[in-house]
Amino acid sequence: MFDHASQSGMIAKPQSVCRACGNTDLHPILSLGDTPLANRLLSDEQLSEVEPTFPLDLVMCRNCSLVQITETVPAEALFSDYAYFSSFSDTMLAHVEQLTKRLQAEHKLSGQSLAIEIASNDGYLLQYYQRAGIPVLGIEPAANVAKVAREKRHVPTLTNFFSSELASRLASRLQRADVLHANNVLAHVSELNDVVAGIRIALKDRGVAIVEVPYVKDLLDHVEFDTIYHEHLCYFSLTALHRLFEQNGLTVIDVERVPIHGGSLRVFAARQGQGHVRVSQLLDEEQSWQVDQPACYRDFGNRVDQLRKELVTLLTQIKEDGQRIAVYGASAKGSTLLNCFGIGAELLDFVVDRSTVKQGHYTPGTHLKIFAPEKLLEEQPDYCLLLSWNFAEEILSQQAAYRLAGGKFIIPIPELKVA
Repeated sequence: MFDHASQSGMIAKPQSVCRACGNTDLHPILSLGDTPLANRLLSDEQLSEVEPTFPLDLVMCRNCSLVQITETVPAEALFSDYAYFSSFSDTMLAHVEQLTKRLQAEHKLSGQSLAIEIASNDGYLLQYYQRAGIPVLGIEPAANVAKVAREKRHVPTLTNFFSSELASRLASRLQRADVLHANNVLAHVSELNDVVAGIRIALKDRGVAIVEVPYVKDLLDHVEFDTIYHEHLCYFSLTALHRLFEQNGLTVIDVERVPIHGGSLRVFAARQGQGHVRVSQLLDEEQSWQVDQPACYRDFGNRVDQLRKELVTLLTQIKEDGQRIAVYGASAKGSTLLNCFGIGAELLDFVVDRSTVKQGHYTPGTHLKIFAPEKLLEEQPDYCLLLSWNFAEEILSQQAAYRLAGGKFIIPIPELKVA
């Protein structure tokens, strides 16, 4: 197989073996064509440049059940300078504050403990441990984001990609974790075994890792195809995670399903211990819906195509009626939806996003300008397509004034509706 190179010179590597187990029996699930990088927002100067695009094809390993894409864009190209800041979401902040308080109590964390987060972003999670007097360490590869964590939240943060080698260095300095968080990071990792082995090294003997990943069952059930983009290399079931952790010396001791990001798994893993009954129950449940068989993925592509037809028909009808449509959310998932469905400036007028980092830029592929949310009230478009649907409740509440003035939100997922 040949590397896929764009006009920009950026090179991606096709994946012919499973990222977790090395097996070559990869069953095709869905092809979304060639798309731009979902978080590569454009400046005015970049609009005239040719955007790099890469194949976006989803497959399932028939040996270990891991669902994954077949292209690996270099991590440095994706994460060294990053546009996503977790702290802009009130929902996410409430989610992690509740979790950190729970873990402080359950594990009796104190000033002698250490909380580590991999891909710690802007310190959004570790700040809650720090406020409680618990020492923390963030590991964040995006220099611009790590700088905010250090300077704005005063969270000690290493600007590094996490690896077993880095974990060994931390362990040699006696920086091993009582609790180690990996929220929405395993999906971004090409070297899965190295990172999971690093988690084991970075844990104290009685430490616990808390790993959150979007759940592949929710992706299938709710047609969450827009969570597929080049940063997300993998889409996990508990079956796949259980096997991955086990082969790297970790035991899954508990598991929970949580609603964040349209449905996620929260897995607790440790160097030692026994699995809670919830672990065996969910593993059995996954076997009942045949997580490791192609059959359960068979109609996913048809359901994505049906959603495309319904959404394009709705937007086209609104436009033909002479009404205006804006977009809320310059999100990565939004980039996948717009580019794969072929929806752009012919139907949409502009984009708004709460992140000040994104405002003033343009969306990948579709080149829609991004403004602050206040523009909804200024322009009062008739409809707003909500691409950050995973934070729908929060956003609809924030935009109460726009809705009172007659504005309506189109929510495409988990089912197309107007609110």
